[in-house]
Amino acid sequence: MTKSYLPTVSELQKGRGWYLVNAEGVVLGRLASRVATLLMGKDRACYTPFLDTGSFVVVVNASKVRLTGRKMDQKLYRRHSGMPGGLKETSARNLLARFPEKVIEEAVTGMLPKNKLGRAMARKLKVYRDQQHPHQAQKPVVIEVATKT
Repeated sequence: MTKSYLPTVSELQKGRGWYLVNAEGVVLGRLASRVATLLMGKDRACYTPFLDTGSFVVVVNASKVRLTGRKMDQKLYRRHSGMPGGLKETSARNLLARFPEKVIEEAVTGMLPKNKLGRAMARKLKVYRDQQHPHQAQKPVVIEVATKT
């Protein structure tokens, strides 16, 4: 009988790296799915569904991400204060103008597991509105995301 493979802690930490993704001109859904794959660690040979095997991901130029069709006006982001009548709605155009980081974070976290492990994966996502970021010391590997025109 063969035993199931379980990666050791040293194997998990050894392959965990930093990736830099430029969001300029990239469609939001394509960007989010690629980033979610890196955060979960599905691109690694030691991927295990119940362990955090993913890497850190830095996304720059969040304000220049692209939405296709009429999503800029029709896509709504909702939040609720918990009080009666406390539902707030914001269009993607307004949220992208005010908080472009939030648009990418929402798209990526929607593709991660909805549990404690997914929240741990989401903490490894760093999103910045322009080219500048404070993670140069980690020497992130630049990842290209396919842009379909």
